Amino acid sequence: MKTVVIGMSGGVDSSVAAIKLLEQGYNVIGLFMRNWDSTINNDYLGNPNLNNSICPQEEDYNDALKVCQKIGIPLHRVDYVKEYWDNVFTYFLDELKKGRTPNPDVMCNKYIKFDLFYKKAKELGADYIATGHYAKIRDGKLCKASDLNKDQSYFLAYVNKDIFKEVLFPLQDITKPEVRKIALKNGLVTAKKKDSTGICFIGERNFTKFLKNYLPNQSGKIIDIETNEVLGEHNGLMYYTIGQRKGLNLGGAEDKIFVVKKDLDNNILYVCSGDENKYLFSNRAIITDFNFLTDDRVEECTCKFRYRQHDIPCKVKYLDNNTLEVTYDNAKAVTPGQFCVLYKDDLCLGGGIIDQVFKK
Repeated sequence: MKTVVIGMSGGVDSSVAAIKLLEQGYNVIGLFMRNWDSTINNDYLGNPNLNNSICPQEEDYNDALKVCQKIGIPLHRVDYVKEYWDNVFTYFLDELKKGRTPNPDVMCNKYIKFDLFYKKAKELGADYIATGHYAKIRDGKLCKASDLNKDQSYFLAYVNKDIFKEVLFPLQDITKPEVRKIALKNGLVTAKKKDSTGICFIGERNFTKFLKNYLPNQSGKIIDIETNEVLGEHNGLMYYTIGQRKGLNLGGAEDKIFVVKKDLDNNILYVCSGDENKYLFSNRAIITDFNFLTDDRVEECTCKFRYRQHDIPCKVKYLDNNTLEVTYDNAKAVTPGQFCVLYKDDLCLGGGIIDQVFKK
């Protein structure tokens, strides 16, 4: 009997993934990863959306433990707080300092869930590792999940390709509603648990308040890029991203005004009115540190610049070993620091960091 070590997050997806593995005849071992010290800056206390008697991370562990006890598998616990800080959180802060928009979830998958977790799983005797991600493995390669509405291959494109030969995604052909039904049928405590959203180390906390603990914010002008009119004041460039329209504090006009540029040298946030304004669009991007998941070097494929984005047809030019130039018809709010992921049909070719964006 093959042994699978599955990452148990305390959510419904990993809970059902564990059940599916048992149904498939595997010897299943659960492993809970503690990646962030929730007692740091614990301003979740007093948040009416949370149970303040226990920190959210401990709630997740307790839920994971209850699920494992319910389905009859052991649960181990491992602490990666320091490693997460060094490899994910430090990167997050460094990118914000550069005025870019980081994606810590991608880095967490690369350095924690599919590296340190994998090594720990091997210590526990794993033949395979598994998670509750919505993605698919075909012939050892990463592909999109059957449920395209939940597909998470975008977040997995930076993982070492060799790992996927020993990865199982039990939810690869299951929809989210089906997952909920399976959890309810099995009486799991996570069956109706709300999905986690946002960045794990921030959670339900106020993003701006949280970041002030780590990065000094410097207020500056918000300027209309076309009229050069000063419209207001921002509270720190790191709190904004290209294409953002909420949280600008510009009164009733806010719904029609979008962030289009950040000038770090002069600490200016440039905006423009209209969601079809020319400053929001680009047709070419330079992608650096590209992580190839296949040996294919296609010249035409599709790409995603954001998780929820539909695939965009593109052409690829290979500039050096891991730097690409991607050209496409007008795409909106392509943002330096975010990830560009390439696909050939449902096969994920890899992903890299958006470094420069060019407009017509």
